[in-house]
Amino acid sequence: MKLADLQFDFPEELIATSPVRPTRVMWVEPSQVPVEITIPELLQKIPAGDVLVVNNTKVLKRRVFSEENIEILFLDRVEQKANSNLWKVLFPSKKYKIGDELKLPQGFTMKLVEKGRPQIVEVFPAISDLDFATIAELPLPPYIQKARQERHNVEADESWYQTAWASQAGSMAAPTASLHFNRQDLQSLASRGVHVIELTLHVGLGTFLPVTAEDLSQHQMHSEQYEISEDSWLKIQKAKQESSKVWALGTTTTRVLESVSRTGVLAGSTDILLQEGSEFQIVDRLLTNFHQPESTLLALVAGFSSLDRVKESYKWAIQHKFRLFSYGDLSVWLK
Repeated sequence: MKLADLQFDFPEELIATSPVRPTRVMWVEPSQVPVEITIPELLQKIPAGDVLVVNNTKVLKRRVFSEENIEILFLDRVEQKANSNLWKVLFPSKKYKIGDELKLPQGFTMKLVEKGRPQIVEVFPAISDLDFATIAELPLPPYIQKARQERHNVEADESWYQTAWASQAGSMAAPTASLHFNRQDLQSLASRGVHVIELTLHVGLGTFLPVTAEDLSQHQMHSEQYEISEDSWLKIQKAKQESSKVWALGTTTTRVLESVSRTGVLAGSTDILLQEGSEFQIVDRLLTNFHQPESTLLALVAGFSSLDRVKESYKWAIQHKFRLFSYGDLSVWLK
């Protein structure tokens, strides 16, 4: 698959800068024109015996603004020292040299140790999650900041950008398909005999870096940590054996399920890239947001459906003014 295959045009005003309820849902069956349905109608389409798999990751507050108003995204701690610690970060470092320092809030200092993507920095004194809780913001996608013409979060993002069942802290971005649902929705499904299963995938660096390889097969996916319990995996296997359907809520969930089906490893890291030609062994129904052009997320949807089907359906959605991307509307794809 070529990067150019994943290009499409859209009006900027369709970029959602906040959630709108009720959510609109584009329902896409093979060889059919997409139709619009509601969330309650979607829930009714999931029958007893089927499995809905959700991601319970929780987004970390890791976006920090320096006193120079430079935006820094803290990714992973590399090393802990007595009075400092080393971190992988992303920030616009072009004009900075090794050894240059930036002042952070509450008296912290960040020194550039190594350039690249990501960069390595040393923070004095050592910074912790408790510190990030007071000086950092949630790492909203840059296109939301641009569309808002505001770099900082609004107060409501604290609840808007976490799922209702977020419990396992560690993600750099929200599994945004889940933002359309609440715990009552899951309880309603469970009461009707739908098996609701949680897994964890912490979204990492890859979600922030653009695809630069013209041929997608040459793109190096960054690995992300995941975990699913043995009991949950056995329930999914049983459902498949009984010809029940597996509904994956989001691309993150899909990547875990398809990784485990290939490796048998229930907890670890995955750098799986799903695109046209990929075999989806577990997922039968994909619930996901509308994704940016030239993204691996869009490639995954094209792999699950087809590139032509995705382009036709996105064109239909744009004509019908569906709201796009992380705070936008939902699409559902049937294999």
